[in-house]
Amino acid sequence: MENFLKGIVAGFIVAVPLGPVAVLCFQRVLTGSFLVGIATVLGAAAADAFYGLLAALGLAAITELLRVHHRIFHVLGGLLIIGLGIVILRAHNSPGRNGSPARTGLARAFLSTMGLMLANPTVIVSLVAVLAALGAHPGQMSLEAVWIAGGVLIGSASWWFVYRLIALRIGPTPREETLRSIDRVSGSLICAFGAWELFSALVLRR
Repeated sequence: MENFLKGIVAGFIVAVPLGPVAVLCFQRVLTGSFLVGIATVLGAAAADAFYGLLAALGLAAITELLRVHHRIFHVLGGLLIIGLGIVILRAHNSPGRNGSPARTGLARAFLSTMGLMLANPTVIVSLVAVLAALGAHPGQMSLEAVWIAGGVLIGSASWWFVYRLIALRIGPTPREETLRSIDRVSGSLICAFGAWELFSALVLRR
């Protein structure tokens, strides 16, 4: 149970809303349907939990594989991020703007954020560092690893409540222009994140 609680804390810390996934979650919670917002955040949380399980099991071979080929993941992730940003930027030009978020299927909402998180293998490095700082002990092939992963899932998914509180502050029925502004800002930021990912991988070769 102790490791479960530590997993919750680690998941919450790793999922601090920075980067394209956070922007995407924020945008969909604010402008999408209730279920689409939940599916979007759960997709990111599921990827965090998967990496949390790898970190807890101490699978050095997989961790090393992700580290060695991190540039490929960053390129693919950058392209995916830019694609999502363009889709969001074009959303406000579609007829029936109020209905456009609902057309994002639950599976698509879930898989898009999960894919973005899985394309960023640095998450597992962050989880290993945070779990170590909290006193969790990765490398034990036991039920404790599952408890840690479950805690990471809940901790990461709990950010939905933060996004939802912000959405409620904006109001249950934001004006059309407010929705368009959210789409423009979110899409532009996501595209910028994607461009930086590509620049870092191809030019800076990080």
